[in-house]
Amino acid sequence: MQLKDSLQNAIQRLTTASVGSPRLNAEVLLMFTLACDRAYLYAHSDRELTPDEQSRYDQALAHRAQGIPSQYITGHQEFWGMDFIVSPAVLVPRPETEHLLETVLPLARAISNPKIVDVGTGSGCIALALAKELPQAEILATEISPAALEIAEANAARLQLDSRVEFHDTDLLRALPIGYFDFVVSNPPYVGQSEEDQVQMEVRKFEPRNAVFAGPTGLEVIDRLVPAARSALKPGGWLVFEISGSIVHGVRQLLADWHEVAISNDLQGIPRVAMARNL
Repeated sequence: MQLKDSLQNAIQRLTTASVGSPRLNAEVLLMFTLACDRAYLYAHSDRELTPDEQSRYDQALAHRAQGIPSQYITGHQEFWGMDFIVSPAVLVPRPETEHLLETVLPLARAISNPKIVDVGTGSGCIALALAKELPQAEILATEISPAALEIAEANAARLQLDSRVEFHDTDLLRALPIGYFDFVVSNPPYVGQSEEDQVQMEVRKFEPRNAVFAGPTGLEVIDRLVPAARSALKPGGWLVFEISGSIVHGVRQLLADWHEVAISNDLQGIPRVAMARNL
Protein backbone atom coordinates (compact mmCIF):
# COMPACT_ATOMS: atom_id res chain seq x y z
CA MET A 1 0.00 0.00 0.00
CA GLN A 2 1.24 3.49 -0.83
CA LEU A 3 2.12 5.78 2.02
CA LYS A 4 -0.63 8.29 1.23
CA ASP A 5 -3.29 5.55 1.16
CA SER A 6 -2.05 4.01 4.39
CA LEU A 7 -2.16 7.42 6.06
CA GLN A 8 -5.68 8.12 4.82
CA ASN A 9 -6.89 4.74 6.04
CA ALA A 10 -5.28 5.42 9.43
CA ILE A 11 -7.04 8.78 9.75
CA GLN A 12 -10.39 7.11 9.05
CA ARG A 13 -9.61 4.32 11.51
CA LEU A 14 -8.78 6.74 14.31
CA THR A 15 -11.78 8.93 13.49
CA THR A 16 -14.05 5.90 13.79
CA ALA A 17 -12.43 5.09 17.14
CA SER A 18 -13.18 8.68 18.33
CA VAL A 19 -9.49 9.49 18.81
CA GLY A 20 -8.90 13.24 19.06
CA SER A 21 -6.83 14.91 16.33
CA PRO A 22 -6.89 11.79 14.12
CA ARG A 23 -4.70 13.23 11.36
CA LEU A 24 -2.02 14.38 13.79
CA ASN A 25 -2.04 11.02 15.56
CA ALA A 26 -1.91 9.11 12.28
CA GLU A 27 1.04 11.19 11.11
CA VAL A 28 2.93 10.90 14.41
CA LEU A 29 2.56 7.12 14.44
CA LEU A 30 3.59 6.81 10.79
CA MET A 31 6.65 9.00 11.41
CA PHE A 32 7.47 6.76 14.34
CA THR A 33 7.03 3.61 12.23
CA LEU A 34 9.22 4.91 9.39
CA ALA A 35 11.66 6.87 11.59
CA CYS A 36 11.14 9.96 9.44
CA ASP A 37 9.85 13.52 9.74
CA ARG A 38 6.58 15.01 8.50
CA ALA A 39 8.21 16.49 5.37
CA TYR A 40 9.20 12.97 4.32
CA LEU A 41 5.60 11.78 4.52
CA TYR A 42 4.45 14.32 1.96
CA ALA A 43 7.55 14.27 -0.21
CA HIS A 44 7.29 10.48 -0.60
CA SER A 45 3.52 9.97 -0.59
CA ASP A 46 3.75 7.42 -3.42
CA ARG A 47 6.27 5.26 -1.59
CA GLU A 48 5.13 1.69 -0.99
CA LEU A 49 5.16 0.53 2.61
CA THR A 50 6.80 -2.83 3.12
CA PRO A 51 4.66 -5.57 4.73
CA ASP A 52 6.69 -5.19 7.93
CA GLU A 53 6.20 -1.41 8.01
CA GLN A 54 2.47 -1.77 7.42
CA SER A 55 2.23 -4.41 10.15
CA ARG A 56 4.04 -2.22 12.68
CA TYR A 57 1.92 0.77 11.70
CA ASP A 58 -1.27 -1.26 12.10
CA GLN A 59 -0.16 -2.37 15.55
CA ALA A 60 0.59 1.21 16.62
CA LEU A 61 -2.81 2.34 15.32
CA ALA A 62 -4.55 -0.49 17.17
CA HIS A 63 -2.94 0.62 20.43
CA ARG A 64 -3.92 4.24 19.82
CA ALA A 65 -7.50 3.23 18.98
CA GLN A 66 -7.64 1.49 22.38
CA GLY A 67 -6.83 4.84 24.01
CA ILE A 68 -3.13 4.33 24.71
CA PRO A 69 -1.49 7.79 24.42
CA SER A 70 0.66 8.15 21.32
CA GLN A 71 3.55 9.23 23.57
CA TYR A 72 3.55 5.83 25.27
CA ILE A 73 3.51 4.13 21.87
CA THR A 74 6.43 6.14 20.48
CA GLY A 75 8.20 6.47 23.85
CA HIS A 76 8.83 10.19 23.32
CA GLN A 77 7.34 13.61 24.00
CA GLU A 78 8.65 17.10 23.28
CA PHE A 79 8.67 19.61 26.12
CA TRP A 80 10.33 23.04 26.17
CA GLY A 81 12.02 22.18 22.85
CA MET A 82 13.60 19.04 24.32
CA ASP A 83 12.93 15.40 23.53
CA PHE A 84 11.94 13.35 26.57
CA ILE A 85 11.64 9.59 26.96
CA VAL A 86 8.27 8.71 28.45
CA SER A 87 6.64 5.48 29.57
CA PRO A 88 3.49 4.54 31.49
CA ALA A 89 5.58 5.07 34.65
CA VAL A 90 5.44 8.85 34.16
CA LEU A 91 2.89 11.51 33.36
CA VAL A 92 3.09 12.71 29.76
CA PRO A 93 4.63 16.23 29.79
CA ARG A 94 2.06 18.75 28.57
CA PRO A 95 2.36 22.21 26.98
CA GLU A 96 0.43 23.86 29.82
CA THR A 97 3.16 22.84 32.26
CA GLU A 98 5.55 25.12 30.35
CA HIS A 99 3.63 27.97 31.99
CA LEU A 100 5.22 26.87 35.26
CA LEU A 101 8.67 27.44 33.74
CA GLU A 102 7.61 30.80 32.34
CA THR A 103 6.66 31.81 35.88
CA VAL A 104 9.84 30.59 37.56
CA LEU A 105 12.51 31.63 35.07
CA PRO A 106 12.27 35.46 35.36
CA LEU A 107 12.44 35.19 39.16
CA ALA A 108 15.32 32.70 39.09
CA ARG A 109 17.34 34.76 36.61
CA ALA A 110 17.33 37.63 39.10
CA ILE A 111 19.37 35.47 41.51
CA SER A 112 23.04 34.74 40.81
CA ASN A 113 23.10 31.07 41.86
CA PRO A 114 19.54 29.98 42.58
CA LYS A 115 18.90 26.77 44.47
CA ILE A 116 15.84 24.98 43.09
CA VAL A 117 14.07 21.73 43.90
CA ASP A 118 11.51 20.10 41.61
CA VAL A 119 9.13 18.00 43.71
CA GLY A 120 7.66 14.91 42.05
CA THR A 121 9.83 15.21 38.96
CA GLY A 122 8.27 12.36 36.95
CA SER A 123 10.00 12.35 33.56
CA GLY A 124 12.32 15.09 34.81
CA CYS A 125 10.95 17.59 32.30
CA ILE A 126 10.71 20.57 34.68
CA ALA A 127 14.06 20.05 36.41
CA LEU A 128 15.91 19.43 33.15
CA ALA A 129 14.33 22.39 31.37
CA LEU A 130 15.39 24.58 34.30
CA ALA A 131 18.90 23.11 34.11
CA LYS A 132 19.04 23.96 30.42
CA GLU A 133 17.89 27.56 30.98
CA LEU A 134 19.78 28.29 34.22
CA PRO A 135 23.40 27.11 33.87
CA GLN A 136 24.39 28.64 37.24
CA ALA A 137 21.54 27.08 39.21
CA GLU A 138 21.83 24.24 41.68
CA ILE A 139 18.93 21.91 40.93
CA LEU A 140 17.58 18.95 42.88
CA ALA A 141 14.63 16.76 41.92
CA THR A 142 12.61 14.38 44.08
CA GLU A 143 10.41 11.45 43.11
CA ILE A 144 8.70 8.77 45.18
CA SER A 145 8.33 6.30 42.29
CA PRO A 146 11.53 4.33 41.53
CA ALA A 147 10.26 3.58 38.00
CA ALA A 148 9.67 7.27 37.30
CA LEU A 149 13.02 8.20 38.79
CA GLU A 150 14.70 5.78 36.40
CA ILE A 151 13.06 7.58 33.46
CA ALA A 152 14.11 10.99 34.80
CA GLU A 153 17.72 9.89 35.20
CA ALA A 154 17.71 8.39 31.69
CA ASN A 155 16.43 11.70 30.30
CA ALA A 156 19.13 13.61 32.17
CA ALA A 157 21.80 11.36 30.65
CA ARG A 158 20.35 11.59 27.13
CA LEU A 159 20.17 15.38 27.33
CA GLN A 160 23.69 15.56 28.81
CA LEU A 161 22.35 17.30 31.90
CA ASP A 162 23.02 14.52 34.40
CA SER A 163 25.79 16.55 36.05
CA ARG A 164 23.38 19.43 36.56
CA VAL A 165 20.49 17.75 38.42
CA GLU A 166 20.73 15.77 41.63
CA PHE A 167 17.93 13.21 41.92
CA HIS A 168 16.49 12.00 45.23
CA ASP A 169 14.22 9.01 45.85
CA THR A 170 11.97 10.51 48.53
CA ASP A 171 8.45 11.67 49.34
CA LEU A 172 8.02 15.40 48.62
CA LEU A 173 10.90 17.17 50.44
CA ARG A 174 11.65 14.60 53.12
CA ALA A 175 15.33 14.51 54.24
CA LEU A 176 16.26 17.58 52.18
CA PRO A 177 17.97 20.61 53.78
CA ILE A 178 15.87 23.04 55.81
CA GLY A 179 15.81 26.70 54.79
CA TYR A 180 18.06 26.00 51.80
CA PHE A 181 16.12 26.61 48.59
CA ASP A 182 15.21 29.75 46.68
CA PHE A 183 12.50 27.89 44.78
CA VAL A 184 10.32 24.87 45.35
CA VAL A 185 8.57 24.00 42.09
CA SER A 186 6.17 21.17 41.42
CA ASN A 187 3.54 19.70 39.13
CA PRO A 188 1.86 17.65 41.87
CA PRO A 189 -1.18 15.39 41.55
CA TYR A 190 -4.15 17.76 41.83
CA VAL A 191 -7.18 15.97 40.40
CA GLY A 192 -9.83 14.84 42.87
CA GLN A 193 -11.27 11.35 42.66
CA SER A 194 -14.71 12.96 42.47
CA GLU A 195 -13.63 14.47 39.12
CA GLU A 196 -12.55 11.16 37.61
CA ASP A 197 -15.41 11.00 35.13
CA GLN A 198 -14.37 14.42 33.79
CA VAL A 199 -10.82 13.30 33.05
CA GLN A 200 -9.96 12.09 29.54
CA MET A 201 -10.25 8.33 29.26
CA GLU A 202 -6.67 7.89 28.08
CA VAL A 203 -5.40 9.84 31.09
CA ARG A 204 -7.40 8.03 33.76
CA LYS A 205 -6.88 4.62 32.17
CA PHE A 206 -3.24 4.70 31.07
CA GLU A 207 -1.31 7.44 32.90
CA PRO A 208 -0.02 6.70 36.42
CA ARG A 209 -2.88 7.30 38.85
CA ASN A 210 -0.61 8.52 41.64
CA ALA A 211 0.65 11.29 39.32
CA VAL A 212 -2.88 12.40 38.38
CA PHE A 213 -5.19 11.83 41.36
CA ALA A 214 -4.34 13.32 44.75
CA GLY A 215 -7.26 11.93 46.74
CA PRO A 216 -10.95 12.72 47.21
CA THR A 217 -10.64 16.50 46.78
CA GLY A 218 -7.49 16.97 44.70
CA LEU A 219 -5.81 19.01 47.45
CA GLU A 220 -4.34 16.16 49.48
CA VAL A 221 -0.78 16.31 48.09
CA ILE A 222 -0.69 20.10 47.95
CA ASP A 223 -1.87 20.19 51.57
CA ARG A 224 1.36 18.35 52.49
CA LEU A 225 3.55 20.19 49.98
CA VAL A 226 2.80 23.70 51.29
CA PRO A 227 4.16 23.25 54.85
CA ALA A 228 7.04 21.11 53.57
CA ALA A 229 8.00 23.87 51.15
CA ARG A 230 7.84 26.49 53.91
CA SER A 231 10.45 24.52 55.85
CA ALA A 232 12.67 23.93 52.83
CA LEU A 233 12.63 27.50 51.52
CA LYS A 234 14.84 30.37 52.54
CA PRO A 235 13.06 33.49 53.84
CA GLY A 236 11.74 35.19 50.72
CA GLY A 237 11.89 31.99 48.68
CA TRP A 238 9.15 31.05 46.23
CA LEU A 239 6.78 28.11 46.03
CA VAL A 240 5.47 27.67 42.47
CA PHE A 241 3.22 24.79 41.47
CA GLU A 242 0.70 23.69 38.87
CA ILE A 243 -3.02 23.61 39.70
CA SER A 244 -6.42 23.40 38.03
CA GLY A 245 -9.46 25.63 38.17
CA SER A 246 -11.40 23.25 40.41
CA ILE A 247 -9.00 23.67 43.36
CA VAL A 248 -8.25 27.41 43.17
CA HIS A 249 -10.28 28.28 46.27
CA GLY A 250 -8.66 25.52 48.31
CA VAL A 251 -5.18 26.51 47.15
CA ARG A 252 -5.77 30.13 48.19
CA GLN A 253 -6.82 28.93 51.64
CA LEU A 254 -3.67 26.82 52.00
CA LEU A 255 -1.54 29.83 51.03
CA ALA A 256 -3.43 32.32 53.20
CA ASP A 257 -0.42 33.08 55.44
CA TRP A 258 2.10 33.36 52.59
CA HIS A 259 3.18 36.59 50.88
CA GLU A 260 2.56 37.76 47.29
CA VAL A 261 0.16 34.94 46.46
CA ALA A 262 -0.81 34.92 42.78
CA ILE A 263 -2.69 32.59 40.46
CA SER A 264 -2.03 32.79 36.72
CA ASN A 265 -4.01 31.33 33.85
CA ASP A 266 -2.85 29.27 30.90
CA LEU A 267 -3.57 30.20 27.27
CA GLN A 268 -7.09 28.76 27.57
CA GLY A 269 -7.84 31.03 30.51
CA ILE A 270 -7.76 28.15 33.01
CA PRO A 271 -6.03 28.76 36.37
CA ARG A 272 -2.77 26.87 35.98
CA VAL A 273 0.02 28.14 38.24
CA ALA A 274 0.00 29.19 41.88
CA MET A 275 2.91 31.10 43.34
CA ALA A 276 3.60 32.36 46.83
CA ARG A 277 6.54 33.82 48.73
CA ASN A 278 7.80 32.52 52.03
CA LEU A 279 7.72 34.88 55.02
